Amino acid sequence: MKQSLRLGRVAGIPVGINWSVLVILVLITDIVAGNVLPRADAGRSTTLYWAIAIPTAVLFLASLLAHEGAHAAIARRRGLGVRSITLWMLGGVAQLDGEPPNARADFAIAAAGPLTSLVIGGVLLGGAQAAASLGTPAAIVAALAWTGATNVFLAVFNLLPGAPLDGGRILRALVWMRSGDRARGDRAATGTGQIMGAALAGGGIAELIFLGQTGGLWLMLIGWFLVWAAGSEAKARAVQEAAAGVRIRDLMVPEPECATAWRPVGEFIATVAARSRQSVFPVTGFDGLPCGVVTLARLSRVPPARAGDRVDSVATALPPDYAAAPDDPASSLVGRIPLAGALLAAVVADRRVVGMVTTDDLGRLVQQSLLRARSTPSPVE
Repeated sequence: MKQSLRLGRVAGIPVGINWSVLVILVLITDIVAGNVLPRADAGRSTTLYWAIAIPTAVLFLASLLAHEGAHAAIARRRGLGVRSITLWMLGGVAQLDGEPPNARADFAIAAAGPLTSLVIGGVLLGGAQAAASLGTPAAIVAALAWTGATNVFLAVFNLLPGAPLDGGRILRALVWMRSGDRARGDRAATGTGQIMGAALAGGGIAELIFLGQTGGLWLMLIGWFLVWAAGSEAKARAVQEAAAGVRIRDLMVPEPECATAWRPVGEFIATVAARSRQSVFPVTGFDGLPCGVVTLARLSRVPPARAGDRVDSVATALPPDYAAAPDDPASSLVGRIPLAGALLAAVVADRRVVGMVTTDDLGRLVQQSLLRARSTPSPVE
């Protein structure tokens, strides 16, 4: 999940939000101001309702951050690094640096989030009751109670046993703990997640068609997301398994044609790109090291008037962590966002580009792994 806005760091962890958070903030504010508060405390001004609804939405966002922060805190205690926390429309994602070392750690990390949401929900519901007993305006009491009840609902929903929900992680950990096979746990979690997502989407369609309830659209959205996310996790696991024990030198394109940063675009197109079998080209600087990447698709969109421009003016910059060594594990590329939609790594040795890895190369690795698995004879019992 890509961060659209960096909020800062919490305990050294980069925290940000995806643009979709703005959508959910507007929706929550509208629901609270237009429905929850008027029902609880009728006759107040619209301005007052919105003045309470806006901090309520922010409080809800903070509770999502606490949920993901709990995952991150337990992951750190179990020896895992945390790259970032990103909040988005349907919750949040704590990106861990690595995998849990054992089933117990997996269980603890997964359970920490829902447990935190339950605690927050209980505290807010208790706070709402205390506020009511002290004569606090009914609108403020309703805002606290709504936020508390929503946290409890999210905790319960997250405990549903299917990936990518926390309940799916817990299911994976339990199967892993019992069988000793993490892959079996992954299959159980992703399979259940896809079935559960399809059921929710189907229920949403039925609610929309037969009952005419627009709430069915939310069920459809959530169900679609679960199916998509569970399928994505299954694919990612297949890539992880295919990449196990493989080095980058084993799947890279050796000695690729490169574009020097200062070369005119028109000259590079005419002499290299127009005849090359590559669709991706690393861009190198004066020191011979990679500094960017350019694709055939991008070059084809360069207008003739810019033929004299330098290649690096139309290239995508290459972050330092996209330069790899030939003996680095191929698993380090799994989950990486491809640069320019294609490049996963520029392979460097002796201060020059000796290879590159693209999404096609990683996909080929997975397909070859599946073919080998299919051609391996089953053991005779």
